[in-house]
Amino acid sequence: MDILVLSQYCYPWDISKNDRFTELAKMLSEVHDVEIVTSDFDHGGKEHIETPQGEFPYKITLLHETGYPQNVCLQRFYSDYVFGKSVKQYLKQRKRPDVIYCAVPSLVAPYEASKYCSKHGVRFIIDVQDLWPEAFEIVFNIPVLSKVAFTPFRYLANKIYAAADEIVAVSDTYANRALWVNRKCKQGYSVYLGTRLEKFDALRNGIIPYQKPENECWIGYVGTLGHSYDLTCVMDVMNILCNQKGIKNIRFIVMGRGPLQERFQRYAEQLNIPVIFTGMLPYEQMVPMLCACDIAVNPITHGAAQSIINKVGDYAAAGLPVVNTQECPEYRNLVTKYNIGINCDNGDAQGLAKAIEQLIVYHELRVEMGKHNRRLAEERFNRAETYPQIVELVDKSSK
Repeated sequence: MDILVLSQYCYPWDISKNDRFTELAKMLSEVHDVEIVTSDFDHGGKEHIETPQGEFPYKITLLHETGYPQNVCLQRFYSDYVFGKSVKQYLKQRKRPDVIYCAVPSLVAPYEASKYCSKHGVRFIIDVQDLWPEAFEIVFNIPVLSKVAFTPFRYLANKIYAAADEIVAVSDTYANRALWVNRKCKQGYSVYLGTRLEKFDALRNGIIPYQKPENECWIGYVGTLGHSYDLTCVMDVMNILCNQKGIKNIRFIVMGRGPLQERFQRYAEQLNIPVIFTGMLPYEQMVPMLCACDIAVNPITHGAAQSIINKVGDYAAAGLPVVNTQECPEYRNLVTKYNIGINCDNGDAQGLAKAIEQLIVYHELRVEMGKHNRRLAEERFNRAETYPQIVELVDKSSK
């Protein structure tokens, strides 16, 4: 079977990336002919790239987009449009595939793929990674005006969801959003992003870039330093614990980069709190750094569209207790059901400080919740166990 994997934000050339679509393409290529079609613009590095050299079990095709300077800007919308048109032209001249397995978002490229599949009788399977335009509405939160401005994006999203022959998503929340407008599918398939636990565990004892004092308690965060993540509240918590309560043996470890990095760094300096900003770490360095932490924080801003995101899978694999402010019921229910941490109210620095202090003081509770989170990883976040469900779904498309 000829399978085209379409993912604008894919990293097929870099095995150090923990990319979902590279993993799926590798698994599918054991039986099928697979091509990854992605962008010639690296979303993370904000630079154009060349077609990678070397041997891969799948074909790699890079299509052009113009690029953009930051994640949320008008240039990005235009760049997505250009990539979508590049996909449209490529599909016109390519041999007709049997299946297009398509990451959503972005929106223009999946929309063009959906029209192509409908016209030519190609199976169209979507994998919903995030909700657009809902995610952008958090940044451009202008009553009424935001709803009007993003109406075209909502139209595209609904068209894509409705066209899908099968729906895969990274959470029940996202799968249900797509099913809401789809009349073809009886059910959606929720498969968390997850990680290869075997690979994760092989990396956990690696060398970390910062030395950890023996009696210091590290509070870890992994991910984007952007509008959806309330790191300001966590730093307010550090101020309460360090400067008001006199707890000196703690440090906040921030692993990642993003558009608000300088703002967060200035705020940490202003409060005079112990924070290490590592920047973006390669996966081989991020894993041992995260595993050196004692507590993880998942500080998602009010109204954010995120559901089961990458970082919570990494926190689970590391076996860390989580202090969570994310409002998504799906993840809050996991925190409660598996007893992996403490749910707190969004933006409540005092409540967050109380929860973190409790985990600092009660070592046994910290260890117990961490063990529960590792069990969650083994049951729900291990790609070796969960991704075969997706492969089986794609295989069924050939029958």
